[in-house]
Amino acid sequence: MPYVYAFDHSHRKPPMSYKDLLGGKGANLAEMTTVLGLPVPPGFTVSTDACRAYMHDGWPAGLDDEITRHVRKLERTMGRRLGDAADPLLVSVRSGAKFSMPGMMDTVLNLGLNDQSVKGLAAVTGDERFAYDSYRRFIAMYGRIVMGVEGEVFEAPLDAAKEAAGTSNDADLDAATLKKLAAKYLSAVKRHAGVAFPQDPREQLNGAIEAVFRSWNGARAVAYRVREKISHDLGTAVNVQTMVFGNRDDTSGTGVGFTRNAATGDNRPYGDFLVNAQGEDVVAGIRNTQTLDDMAQIFPSIHAELLNIFVRLEEHYHDMCDTEFTIEQGRLWMLQTRVGKRTGAAALKMAVDMTKGTKGSRGSKWTISREEAVMRVTADHLDSVLHPQFRTRTAAIAKGLGASPGAAVGRVYFTADEAESAARHGEAVVLVRNETSPEDVHGMMVAEGILTARGGLVSHAAVVARGWGTPAVVGADAVRIDGREFRVGSTVVRQGDVISLDGTTGEVMLGALELSAAEPPAEYHTILSWADRIRKGKMAVRANADTGADATVARSNGAEGIGLCRTEHMFLAPDRLPIVREMILADTPRKEAAALEKLRAAQQADFEDILLAMDGLPVTVRLLDPPLHEFLPSVEELKVKQARRGLSARDTKLLAAAESWAEHNPMIGTRGVRLGVIKPGLYAMQVRALLDAAAMLRDAGKNPIVEIMIPLTVTREELALARSWVQEEIDRALAGMRRKPKITIGTMIETPRAAVRADEIAEVADFFSFGTNDLTQLTFGFSRDDVESRMMPAYLEQGLLKRNPFDTIDQSGVGDLVALGAERGRATRADLKLGVCGEHGGDPESIDLFRRVGLDYVSCSPFRVPIARLAAAQAIITNG
Repeated sequence: MPYVYAFDHSHRKPPMSYKDLLGGKGANLAEMTTVLGLPVPPGFTVSTDACRAYMHDGWPAGLDDEITRHVRKLERTMGRRLGDAADPLLVSVRSGAKFSMPGMMDTVLNLGLNDQSVKGLAAVTGDERFAYDSYRRFIAMYGRIVMGVEGEVFEAPLDAAKEAAGTSNDADLDAATLKKLAAKYLSAVKRHAGVAFPQDPREQLNGAIEAVFRSWNGARAVAYRVREKISHDLGTAVNVQTMVFGNRDDTSGTGVGFTRNAATGDNRPYGDFLVNAQGEDVVAGIRNTQTLDDMAQIFPSIHAELLNIFVRLEEHYHDMCDTEFTIEQGRLWMLQTRVGKRTGAAALKMAVDMTKGTKGSRGSKWTISREEAVMRVTADHLDSVLHPQFRTRTAAIAKGLGASPGAAVGRVYFTADEAESAARHGEAVVLVRNETSPEDVHGMMVAEGILTARGGLVSHAAVVARGWGTPAVVGADAVRIDGREFRVGSTVVRQGDVISLDGTTGEVMLGALELSAAEPPAEYHTILSWADRIRKGKMAVRANADTGADATVARSNGAEGIGLCRTEHMFLAPDRLPIVREMILADTPRKEAAALEKLRAAQQADFEDILLAMDGLPVTVRLLDPPLHEFLPSVEELKVKQARRGLSARDTKLLAAAESWAEHNPMIGTRGVRLGVIKPGLYAMQVRALLDAAAMLRDAGKNPIVEIMIPLTVTREELALARSWVQEEIDRALAGMRRKPKITIGTMIETPRAAVRADEIAEVADFFSFGTNDLTQLTFGFSRDDVESRMMPAYLEQGLLKRNPFDTIDQSGVGDLVALGAERGRATRADLKLGVCGEHGGDPESIDLFRRVGLDYVSCSPFRVPIARLAAAQAIITNG
């Protein structure tokens, strides 16, 4: 199978189906060339197979010969030779992975220029300035990306040249200045890289392709894939494409366009455009851009041609497309297209609007189904429309472009490293930069908001922030950054000062403004209503809630019950903790019984609130799970107090109890059902409180539905014993009732043994709820509190784990245990209800697995319920 494919290669299937092989960009270029017949500069794609081979064994055998054949074909097509001294063919070399990773990998433009071909380019174009502008750009880009020279080495001479010319615009530099810059760049490369800049075009091409391969495992690309949950094994394709020049003259230009508004979802094209510029000038934010409306005034016929292409692209892909284009001396060229990233509000609006019909190029309408609309929306999209907004406002100190909606408050930091460090110490940060680059991605990932002084709506900062749902303001050109402070007129904001920014309006305010909850758009409710119809009767969504207030929020977010009510959280309340300690310290059965009765009354009130909020919906109450030492002061804390000023009689008892209940590894110590075995009165008290609460609500005409869960059982015998205690209390509470409510008793499957022996445990269970947090810890032997901050980042970056198993259990091995437990449990009892109540219950990828293994419901935090509703519907569409 070949490693290299021309854009016009005749594939057996539509090129879009070959993204695994050609990457997203390569597949789209082939699609535009062979299917749509759009004006695409010719070129070829080095496949992801070649990249994977390179990562495993170095430069692949036979790749040189294939590249040579395709270069020769390109030279014949264009009538020019790569790097020819008289009339050079120049190419761009760009990455293109299966999944879009904007700005995360490397690009080289103007490849083929050298000390001789630059003169040929000047001669054939009659424009020496253009030729040397292209050459100095190529030297800087190749030197930085391929040869490892720091960008500042090239930026300093350029800034000095502009200052000497009295301009801030590269386009104002004359040919002589650019020629001197190119010479300075060549000297700088040799000085900093230790070798001369390569003059052989073929050597340049191999070096650029290899640099793109290497960039797949660059720090910023790895960090992006970790965040976006993209496999490290995919590799990237490399696209070699004939150069067209937007910086030839004032009849040339370059831009990025969206077929619809990626920020609002309005069915109106928008984008950024520059006259006499190359593509990186637009996305880097180096110059403030013009709009597509401005383009209509400058190049009216080309603007009309571009909009017609936009209509054809949407009609073909049935989605909003993001494009890059160049105008070379009055001729339009399409450099790439892809399904465009969008804000949450835009994704919702587009998805709903496209079900109503969109006019195509020939007048007929195309539509998408409601199922397709549901699949178009992601968890991040829903999250972003639920971002808080400002409750009140103060006068803005600066205003830019609202690039990614939502409100953000945080302390100002000016470098990605300092932002990351501050966030690691618990600070909310706003990253402030002149413009962002891919090197800033680690700081952008942790920022509450992003502010840039330069750039447009398709700059790096804007695109990345929108994709992540991070509020961002770009192009705030009144902001003047100087070291660790910025100025707006007479106002000075220093590092560590707090600012507030509105990513919708583009406003920047001093201080911390009060935030309020967002009001999701109407399309949010439409999409979720469609999702609910799709999953009705197939997969329910519940919430984890421990208070009436949480349960109320959960129900308002669409929860269909409580999948996990953790009773220990009630014990930690300030008015309950002393009673719990009284029970622990009790030295006679009578004292313990008195303390348990106080706790029963308190728990009954809590249960009444929760059952009332969930009236008519199931509520699964987990009996006490954590070890008792968690309700006591730490031994160390008490010993320090003892050494400093002595202990009271009560403190002395607390120290003795803390030492008595202390364990070396409490996670697998005396907790869950094991605690119930030692203190059976504790579980009996909780069941009585729950049943009394349910009785109160039934007397009030309500319909409480109670499910009782016994935690951490690992054997049938454990669950049978605990079930007998619970059943005894149920029988006592329901004695004499004619129409007895059905109260089910089940357990949490949270150890590998319980999953493996689920067939036995199911004999005495009405339901299983998989506790995937502990199941993950016990499967991997990880302590989540320790490994996530220390070990996990290194494991993910080095590919030792494909995913953080605490984020998603699919492909982690934990999913296999859930599948095994579900299968074995149902083999014993066909009507066994199966659910999940760990944090994975709100993770879309985990939900997809839960659907495949046949779980009846997922349960997650109240605020993740909308996401789980969407993800469950998507899992049903995908898996049936």
